Amino acid sequence: MKHITIYTDGACSGNPGPGGWGAILEWNGTEKEISGGEAQTTNNRMELTAVISALRALKEPCEVSLYTDSKYVCDAVQKRWVYGWRARGWIKADKMPALNVDLWQELLPLLETHRVSWNWVKGHADNAKNNRCDELAVAQSRAHARA
Repeated sequence: MKHITIYTDGACSGNPGPGGWGAILEWNGTEKEISGGEAQTTNNRMELTAVISALRALKEPCEVSLYTDSKYVCDAVQKRWVYGWRARGWIKADKMPALNVDLWQELLPLLETHRVSWNWVKGHADNAKNNRCDELAVAQSRAHARA
């Protein structure tokens, strides 16, 4: 199984508002940057979309070291909250509906295809790759604000 390193970030101006996401995929000394955005979205949706888009870009099952500054995404998977939400019909432990169900439903099969190890990094700090993903996300957010 190939080992891929992925960095992701999402950004939103307004929350909700125009948003963007960015990801860097690294394999065997090669980097690929991908990004996108939406005119009306939230920060958490962009964080999830970055992860989904990066995992979808992989052409075969891989072992993935994923770096994100999103506690929402990291904790939901690592602490297995999302699996509880799904088991309860997308209802959280506090009896409130889970948010972004459509995206979680896209992400979960990808997590079954790839072996993902999750790594939380502090946003806007000293991780150059996370900072680059932020630049990509913000650029997309701005582009979608003008669209």
